Amino acid sequence: MVLRVCLKILLKGNRILNKLSSWIDNFDDNLFALISDMTETMYKAKGVGLSAVQVGVLKTVIVIDIGDGIIELVNPVIVDAIGERRSEEGCLSCPGEYGVILRPDYVKVEALNRFGKKFRIEGSGLLASVLCHEIDHINGILFESRFI
Repeated sequence: MVLRVCLKILLKGNRILNKLSSWIDNFDDNLFALISDMTETMYKAKGVGLSAVQVGVLKTVIVIDIGDGIIELVNPVIVDAIGERRSEEGCLSCPGEYGVILRPDYVKVEALNRFGKKFRIEGSGLLASVLCHEIDHINGILFESRFI
């Protein structure tokens, strides 16, 4: 049995949140543990997405669950975005803070899974917003800079 660790979520004001994350090259047990621990942390915090930078790891790793099961993305890149959608967002790194943001209504993202296999995910509505929000995090962008 593998014991999961709940990680500490960094809060707004921590400079690490504004740094660019590094690409993942090693698909090993350390990556597997990070993804598992991030998932546990996201669920415990009752979030729908979490990036590695939010737990102090400057790597391009994201976990998402909007109610359809866990989605794990390594080295994600938005390759297509269509439309516009206004929605209110919050952030685990900015507890109690919410704002209206304009995001694409549809996105297509290329990423790798925890084993290094390439895949594409397409999402609209909430999934598109969460994908964009978390990809912003790995690029050092906090959601409050996108308030309209």
